[in-house]
Amino acid sequence: MGMRCGESGSGILTFHLFIINDKNMKYETLSSLVQTPVFSRSDILPHQGTVYDYQLTRWVRQGRLLKLKNGVYAFAREVGRVRGEEVASLLCEPSYLSLESALSHYGIIPEMVFAYVSVTPKITRTFENALGRFVYRHVKSALFWGYSEVKTETGRFLLAEPEKAVLDYLYLNLSKIRTEDDFLNLRFNEDRMRETLDMEKFHRYLKAFAVKKMERWATRCLP
Repeated sequence: MGMRCGESGSGILTFHLFIINDKNMKYETLSSLVQTPVFSRSDILPHQGTVYDYQLTRWVRQGRLLKLKNGVYAFAREVGRVRGEEVASLLCEPSYLSLESALSHYGIIPEMVFAYVSVTPKITRTFENALGRFVYRHVKSALFWGYSEVKTETGRFLLAEPEKAVLDYLYLNLSKIRTEDDFLNLRFNEDRMRETLDMEKFHRYLKAFAVKKMERWATRCLP
């Protein structure tokens, strides 16, 4: 159909842009649909509307959203409610917090940990964003177990059991532990391990690792 008399091309273009933009999701709609401070693109169901990359980029630039990695965002106004542990579980799936993060959580090592450290059957990688540094170390799929779910006010995360956290740490640092001094330099809190570790479970988990070189240092962790 041709252009009618008195109808400008710019007017039609403006009308078409209005129709297209009207179909796009508004920030207020996104805010009402997503009930958690941190979300991924997959959290927005197709029937709820469409949100495009350029919209997310604009909302990040406007300070409404924080980009945590491609496809994962946080509402800037809710950042005070966000726990780094929850973010750690979302940035790389599947993964669970272990190693220094879990050992510090259980009081087995005295140091404060300045990164969220997890294990994953995926490749080793690191993310850095406005909410912290997130480190993921690879373990083979056969060792991806020994964790539990922790529910929070706004979500959930996966945390290694204390026995698995110790064994994960020994397993992934075994090349650095050659002498008694090396083991002592780990600064494990022996009193805390005695209080926290289940001896039967620890031995069962150690056997499942099936790494002979671990046994010497693992048995040093028990009374």
